[in-house]
Amino acid sequence: MTSELSSIIDFIRYGASRFSAAGLTFGHSHDNPIDEATHLVLAALHLPPDLPPAYGAGTLVAAEREKILALIEKRITDRVPVAYLVGETWFAGLKFKSDSRALVPRSPIAELIEGGFHPWLEDRHVERALDLCTGSGCIGIAMAEYNPHWQVDIVDISDDALSLANENIVYQHVEERVRAVKSDLFSGVQGEVYDLIVSNPPYVTNDEYAAMPAEYSHEPVLGLTSGDDGLDITLRMLDEAADHLSEDGLLIVEVGDSEHALVNLLPRVPFVWLEFKVGQMGIFALERRDLVAHAADIAAVRAARN
Repeated sequence: MTSELSSIIDFIRYGASRFSAAGLTFGHSHDNPIDEATHLVLAALHLPPDLPPAYGAGTLVAAEREKILALIEKRITDRVPVAYLVGETWFAGLKFKSDSRALVPRSPIAELIEGGFHPWLEDRHVERALDLCTGSGCIGIAMAEYNPHWQVDIVDISDDALSLANENIVYQHVEERVRAVKSDLFSGVQGEVYDLIVSNPPYVTNDEYAAMPAEYSHEPVLGLTSGDDGLDITLRMLDEAADHLSEDGLLIVEVGDSEHALVNLLPRVPFVWLEFKVGQMGIFALERRDLVAHAADIAAVRAARN
């Protein structure tokens, strides 16, 4: 095989063909076999994703060919996400370390960060931001990179996730503006107040998790599941967030397909479901004043499941 494939583009084409034939699931940053194979090959060669096309004809040496073929086979045989195989992925235009200590970064919140949270922050002063359930740290670190005047706290309950997040803080050189805190939601940041809270919490239902493709079994279940309707953690967050938001503060949370269950549980809460380039993605924005106004409804729904 190594004698028949020689160039970068050869290996990308070969990987894409193998991935497609193997019926892999593409849900970790990429949605198709060509992008997945491109990520694997370029990362394995320590090349950037925006490599000029002319370099695609570059010939690989024997050791590089063997390395890439082994990674392709492992992706197919073990169903390991590419980001874990190569130890890195991209989020909001930034490269992050990625391994099984935390979920592979893939939230649509990246689009919000790159777009300056337009129009939500245009008339809102932000000095402090919080990334709840941070995992690898990608959301909070990206917020700090795109907004150099912000101080950002990133929190998670998992020691493994926080160790990876701290590595990414150093990797992105944001040590002076990003602080990682071990916390079960707000328990570790008592008394702290933020102008913006952003979260991509676990929101997969128990039934959904049982039916998920093998690729997801390599990720920590703690970062994926949240009860029978996927909303256990989100409801806790809604119940407690107002105490940690400034008067004009804003909460942005991703709940994915659990959007419909949330609306049914709290029909009077004025969730604003955000639009993305591909449409709605199960991410809402909610003002602090609305959290306060509907605190009784939120508390009642939370209490009913305890």
